[in-house]
Amino acid sequence: MTRAGTTLRRDAVDPRVRGVRVLLEAAGVPVPPPGPDGDAAFDTDLERAVRTFQQDRGIDADGVVGPETSRALDAAHWRLGDRVLRYLPGHLLVGDDVARLQARLLELGLLGTRADGVLGPETEGAVRELQRAVGLAPDGICGPDTLRALRQLDRTVSGGDPVALRERAGVWRSGPSLVGRVVCIDPGHGGADLGAIGHGLVEADVVLDLAGRLERRLAASGVTAVTTRGRDQDPTTLERAALATDLRADVVLSLHCDAQGGGGGRGVATFYWGGPRGRSTTGEELAGLVRRELLARTDLQDCRSHARQWDLLRLTRMPAVRVELGYLSDPGDARRLADPGFRDTCAEAVLVAVQRLFLPEDDQTDTGRLDVRDVMARVHAAEAAGR
Repeated sequence: MTRAGTTLRRDAVDPRVRGVRVLLEAAGVPVPPPGPDGDAAFDTDLERAVRTFQQDRGIDADGVVGPETSRALDAAHWRLGDRVLRYLPGHLLVGDDVARLQARLLELGLLGTRADGVLGPETEGAVRELQRAVGLAPDGICGPDTLRALRQLDRTVSGGDPVALRERAGVWRSGPSLVGRVVCIDPGHGGADLGAIGHGLVEADVVLDLAGRLERRLAASGVTAVTTRGRDQDPTTLERAALATDLRADVVLSLHCDAQGGGGGRGVATFYWGGPRGRSTTGEELAGLVRRELLARTDLQDCRSHARQWDLLRLTRMPAVRVELGYLSDPGDARRLADPGFRDTCAEAVLVAVQRLFLPEDDQTDTGRLDVRDVMARVHAAEAAGR
């Protein structure tokens, strides 16, 4: 829909606006008839319809059709059965039809990953298992015969959340130690994209500095910490997600600051993958841990944890959290974030939250009081006693 680096917004007159109208209607969003300037004009009514679509899909409801909204619009118009679904390395099919297929395979206990709407090798493998079970040639292609078999099968799994159980079981099996883990740190924006600006602070610089402080603390705890960018780089969201996948990271931490025109916003919020297709319960848990540790160690206002369908959260298989650490448009938050000591405190809080994710459920250390060095000493003592 939109070329890299381009957007469509209110008052634009562009032939691509016609395509936005068609895709919105295909996604079930009512679009009022175009105004006197024609269907290539991005008018106020169309902006309102775009916001409605964005809100329903769990992405930023800014009324602007950028790359992420464009991908979501394209995915939303596909229905299961509209096309033959097959795994194409290097050109993965994306759409609501893929998500529906994945949800059905999850219900049947054949798929061990989330219904993210991306047809990768795990989904192809699950289709092959289904085909073997019903006597079809196991080619991994979801065509008319496979769809017919799906329709004939009753739901065999009810209640519970198999993906959530697998996520949590994987965390428990890996043990409490941070040593040997891989954490992908994603400082938002970068390069020419400065992000939010306020009170003499630039978001891209603030979060890069915070990422460095967090990276050093993680490394001292035995973690391999990798950042997605340097000062002059601005990888796309898809490139950031691909890096986390290639690293086989245990956790993804996306760092941002916020801003609000006219003031009024302040505090810390965290986000995890979730929406109509399901949610990452371990991501939700980590989002809560990060938020609570930050609140316990600072005087930032609580803006809660929220489910979102942002690409970085959706396209990563491991627990991923986006942290909005204060508002640069707020004088108080900006003053705090300008203080290197405050940034150190925030980095320590995020480190402790990551450690907490891997601790046993019966660990009763109060929020804001856990010291990772003490945890490591306990883990090492337990490992020595077991030898």
